[in-house]
Amino acid sequence: MRNRFDEQLESLNNSLIRMGALCESAIANATKALLEGDRTLAGRAIEADSEIDQAEREVESLCLKLLLQQQPVARDLRQISSALKMITDMERIGDQASDISEMVMSVELDPAAHAIHIGDMARATIGMVTDSIDAYVRRDLALVRRVIEADDVVDNLFLTVKSELLAGLKINPAEGEAPLDLLMIAKYYERIGDHATNIAEWAEYAITGVHRNSELEEHL
Repeated sequence: MRNRFDEQLESLNNSLIRMGALCESAIANATKALLEGDRTLAGRAIEADSEIDQAEREVESLCLKLLLQQQPVARDLRQISSALKMITDMERIGDQASDISEMVMSVELDPAAHAIHIGDMARATIGMVTDSIDAYVRRDLALVRRVIEADDVVDNLFLTVKSELLAGLKINPAEGEAPLDLLMIAKYYERIGDHATNIAEWAEYAITGVHRNSELEEHL
C-alpha cells in the first residue's frame, strides 16, 4: 500500500517538474520574442499558457485523488497540499509570460536600450522557477533560500528599468506610451519572480511544516 502511495507521490513530483519546464520555456520564448521582435515565438508562449493550464488541472486532479484515496497525514499531507498551492502560482507564471507575448504581438516596442536588464530579469526568473520546484522535489532548504535571495535581485532590476524608463520619458515626452509598455513588461517579470518565491515558500512548508509568511504551522 505504501509502495503504491510512494509511486503516486513520485508521479506528482514528475508532473510538477514538467509543468515547471513549460513555465520556463514560456518565459524564455516570451523574452526572445520581446528582444528580437519575433512574433512566432510570442505565439508559442501564448500557446504554452493553455498547456500550463491543462497541466494545472491534471496535477490538481492527482492531488485531490491522493487526498481522498490515501487520506495522508503529517509530511505526506504537507507535500500534497503544498503542490496544490504551487500549481496556482505556476499557472499565473504562464499567464504573465502570455501577457508579455501579447504585448509583443499588439504594440510597437523598442527594448534595445534596456535589453541587458530585461534579459537579466528573464534569466533570473527562469532560474527561480527551476530552483523553487527543485527545492520541493529534493527537499532542499538551501535552494529555497537561493530563490528568496534571487527575488531581491529581480526587484532591484525592476527598479533600475523603471528609473531608466521614467528618466527617458522626462527627457523625451514624445516617446509616448512605448516606455510605459516596457515598464509594464518589466512589472510582469517582477511578478513572475514573486510567484516563484511563493512556490519556494510552499516548498519550505512541505519540508518544515512552517510557512514564513503566515500563521500556518503544524504541530506534529
